[in-house]
Amino acid sequence: MRHLRGRWRDAVNAHKENLGEMVVKEWEEALEEVCSLKGWESEEIDNGYEGTLVKIVVRKVMAELKRLFLLCVPEQLVGIDDHVEQIMSKIDAKFNGTRIIGIYGMGGIGKTTLAKVLYNKLSSHFENRSFVADIRETSQREGIKFLQKLLISDIIGSSFDVSSVDEGVNIIKCRFASKKVLILLDDMDDRTNLNALIKDGSWFEVGSIVIITTRNKSILDEARASYMYPLNELSFDQSLILFSRHAFRNDFPHGYYKAISCEIVSTTGGLPLSLEVVGSFLCGRKEEVWKDTLKKLKKAPDKTVQEKLKISYEALDDEEQQIFLDIACFFIGSHKENPTYMWDASDFLPGRGIEVLSSMSLIEIHEYGNLLMHDQLRDLGREIVRLENAKQPQKRSRLWNYEEAADVIDGNKKATELKVLYLTNCQSLKRTPDLSTFKRLEILTLKDCHNLEELHPSIGNLASLIKLNLSETSIMKLPESIGNLQNLRVLNIHRTSLTELPESIGAMKELKVIKAYLCTNLAHIPSSIGSLASLQTLDLWGCHSLTEIPDSIGNLASLIELEACYCKNLERLPSNICKLISLEKLLLFDCEKLRELPKLPSGLTELSITCQGQSLPHLSQLTRLEILCLIDCHWLECVPELPIGLSELYIDGCGKLKAFTNLSDLKHLRHFQIVGMAVFSFLAVPFYIFPGLLLGSEAAEITVTTIFSFVEAEKPLSLMVVSKSLVAKIDWPMGIVNFQMTKDSNEILNSAETILEKLLDLVKKSCPQIPKETTVHKAALRA
Repeated sequence: MRHLRGRWRDAVNAHKENLGEMVVKEWEEALEEVCSLKGWESEEIDNGYEGTLVKIVVRKVMAELKRLFLLCVPEQLVGIDDHVEQIMSKIDAKFNGTRIIGIYGMGGIGKTTLAKVLYNKLSSHFENRSFVADIRETSQREGIKFLQKLLISDIIGSSFDVSSVDEGVNIIKCRFASKKVLILLDDMDDRTNLNALIKDGSWFEVGSIVIITTRNKSILDEARASYMYPLNELSFDQSLILFSRHAFRNDFPHGYYKAISCEIVSTTGGLPLSLEVVGSFLCGRKEEVWKDTLKKLKKAPDKTVQEKLKISYEALDDEEQQIFLDIACFFIGSHKENPTYMWDASDFLPGRGIEVLSSMSLIEIHEYGNLLMHDQLRDLGREIVRLENAKQPQKRSRLWNYEEAADVIDGNKKATELKVLYLTNCQSLKRTPDLSTFKRLEILTLKDCHNLEELHPSIGNLASLIKLNLSETSIMKLPESIGNLQNLRVLNIHRTSLTELPESIGAMKELKVIKAYLCTNLAHIPSSIGSLASLQTLDLWGCHSLTEIPDSIGNLASLIELEACYCKNLERLPSNICKLISLEKLLLFDCEKLRELPKLPSGLTELSITCQGQSLPHLSQLTRLEILCLIDCHWLECVPELPIGLSELYIDGCGKLKAFTNLSDLKHLRHFQIVGMAVFSFLAVPFYIFPGLLLGSEAAEITVTTIFSFVEAEKPLSLMVVSKSLVAKIDWPMGIVNFQMTKDSNEILNSAETILEKLLDLVKKSCPQIPKETTVHKAALRA
């Protein structure tokens, strides 16, 4: 290749006429550069045994790829390199010994950020890694077993059911003994957690590294840390740079504000979090605000970080403060849309409020919309709520602590000011008490109270209730008084023991969401459900006992999403379902007894069907339909005329299907997949992907035939492949046949270049987000 002899030279010369000398010359230079790259000689490795070489290459490639899977750290880092260099100097370059590295210091000083940078720097040397975030908070809410499960899952690569802390310890000791691991334990504050996760590090293979961040140095003594690194405040110069980056979007303050900037920086004590929050708050503000902020900071020079952060909180208006407190107490890790029903009902502007909090660095919004908050800010918010009444929790606006919430419920205490009661996993609760005094309650969460069997009728007196979560309880019946909840927006009865919904449910005029998925005993939905004029989402996924949906559902003019997948005994749909003018998503796959479909709403954008009839209703009038899935329609023989705007078509398990009506008319079809059929039986593979699926080509390339019989498809396809008008590529291990239109050399090169560019772009964008997304997902599970 380096000297381009023989067929290589002939192939390159063939392109000179079409592409020109300069382009071909660039190719030649690229090939020469590739040939100059260093590599391995198979004959020189393990006597030419290729298996050893493959292992070496795989390990090298995986190590390089892992560089992309790094923990997310702030962009505005100042002074971090010196800290990393000092710690790295204490680590054996050959990783000969197991080391526990402790980073300690006050809250908000930047311990977690430093630990993440260090973790990223070391990660390429380890195949087995784990980042366990926010241990102090997680252990309080979820318990030590949950932390053990996270660690085991990360290192082993699969989940384990840990029934006790002792069992978790035994699993870690046994399964980790032969593994060299890199573990980051963030915000370790308790010896019990330490001993349940790593003890003194002797459970891991020699060469392992454990990084611990803590506010309590004695934790590191307990762990027998090899090296303890005290993280101190930033220097004045470093503080000024960090402050300026948030206040001025520059490394230095603007000339007019230099003097006051220096004064403000001198009062923040070199704490990165304070500098970031105060700087973000002052960005773009008038001079008077800067002066007032400086006065407040000077009044509390020796107070805690929270007192300094509170200045930004106090600058919020009342609505923004309430949103901040709600997030701090309940919604860290949740998607930003989850609490909007509550905020909308309070006439707040959640979009604006979240934007303000984000711009002031009081919260962070993950790429996928999840809400994140620094633990110092979280603690600030919860302390503000706690001080509403330090001695009587029932008189606070919010309760998130399990013990305090359980005490209020079990003690039947009056909670006249309480807005949010978050009581999960309370196994002692069998019946809710009289809730009549909870006049201001807006959110009641009783999730995972597995022994809860009955709601007190006084639930109907909660006139302000907006969201009720009874998921995964043993409740078999809802009281009729629940219909009095005129302001309820969200009713979550997921995986309960309910057999029916009460007739009074139709009186809940503001109800927007009913989540009843996996209510396997739910057999009856009353006709009064048709009175829910505001209902937008009805989720009946996995309600195996449900045989029909009442005809009154046709009155739900606001319904956007109806999901009844895996309703295995559902026999019919209402004939007037076509009246659902707002319905966009109708999901009915795996409804094994559904015999026929009525006329469907014209506004559908997504439709998934399992139906045992030989035909389907007309679909061409569904002009907005983008996704169509036909799953296990065992008797379906012909797909009717499809809307020409369809972009995705999936067919699975429709064994008697013989024909399509207008496949070649689908000019916008970008994904076409047929699974589990005896199509093209001569190839003997389980499923097929048609032309254009992999490359995202337009449907004009999917022109096997306009109307064709699968039984007769072998001959025309074979002729098209033999004549080279169609290319068939068979992946035997995967059981996939890819059909593509024949392309000339230029098209192939251009297509490959485009695909590679897209792939590299996706890798660059997505890989750095995976660890952060994992952290957010874990936080969402805890929430």
